[in-house]
Amino acid sequence: MELHVTRWKRYGHDRLYANLPDRTAAGWADVTTRSITVLRAEYHDDVIAVLTQHLKKLTEPVSPDGAPGIAERPTLPPLTPADDLAVNPPGASLRDLLDESGPGLWERVIARVLRRTTEWDSWRKGLEGERRVGAELNRLGRHGWRVLHSIPLANKVDIDHLLIGPGGVFSINTKHHHKRAVWVGDDSVKVDYGKPAPYARKSRAEANRVVRVLERYCDFPVPVEPVLVFVGVSELKVVATQLSVRVYEERQVAALAPLSGVLTAGQVEQVYSVARHRQAWAHA
Repeated sequence: MELHVTRWKRYGHDRLYANLPDRTAAGWADVTTRSITVLRAEYHDDVIAVLTQHLKKLTEPVSPDGAPGIAERPTLPPLTPADDLAVNPPGASLRDLLDESGPGLWERVIARVLRRTTEWDSWRKGLEGERRVGAELNRLGRHGWRVLHSIPLANKVDIDHLLIGPGGVFSINTKHHHKRAVWVGDDSVKVDYGKPAPYARKSRAEANRVVRVLERYCDFPVPVEPVLVFVGVSELKVVATQLSVRVYEERQVAALAPLSGVLTAGQVEQVYSVARHRQAWAHA
């Protein structure tokens, strides 16, 4: 593959970019530190070779042993259909759980006749909630946002939705509380004024988890904000004064659409290319 190398100096940076024929960056090198970052794993060897060659042509500081130092970030293997999370519909993890461990026909009939609430009912409610929020998020695509659903993590947990766009990255947790009143304080959530639930704390921990994964593969800071979206509630009362988690009802997520100024178009695509790769999350 023939890569075209261009030099870019701006905002205190001095870089060499290895670009594909369509001008997409496959990798770049920091001229000062002589480190190389590969953005497209399928062109790994070509990127290293061409950027190393161009670095040698420049008069730059070298390491004490006289050899330029090339520090690479970890790279992901080429994306395959089996690893592409972009195909996941909202609620995919819950749908799989119901298909694998859900009730059979007679169990459903008996539970319905006895009006017995089961764990399966909770799974079905969660599935409906994720589908409803997912539909709202998918509408943000026309504003330059990318959306992923049901991102699997280690220990059989998942991220309900991940929204990536010019306004940053948002880790979204969906809670379906049909016709119930929800009260949100600084660090706790109460449903029908019952016992406090650790929704906010868990959302912040999930966002931190996302940051660690994305910044492992991206060459720039990736801000991730936690979001709680409540579905079907009769009332949502937010009384927090220092809450570090965004809180919305399902139809209010459209408020994220005009946010901008955090990630460039190129950074959005780089974050999205990492986030959609199943193997990026394998040990998260």
